[in-house]
Amino acid sequence: MTPEIVVDVFSQAFALVIMLTGTIVLPGLIVGLIIAIFQAATSINEQTLTFLPRLLMTLLALSFLGHWMVGNLVEFATSLYLSIPELIG
Repeated sequence: MTPEIVVDVFSQAFALVIMLTGTIVLPGLIVGLIIAIFQAATSINEQTLTFLPRLLMTLLALSFLGHWMVGNLVEFATSLYLSIPELIG
């Protein structure tokens, strides 16, 4: 196994992690930004006001995109498992 192969596998794994976490984090970030703008406009400084909508958006993102995320993880693991003979040899 050459260092180039290891770097390629790690870069694929890193790209997958970035893509999967981005699909969870970005909707909550957008909702948090909208609520922060609303709070700044109305001078409401309530910390609990931002928590529940962000939590609900994260749960909705997980429920809608969970099947796609697990499919991507299984596809990556399967391709990694099937490429073991060429990685070793």
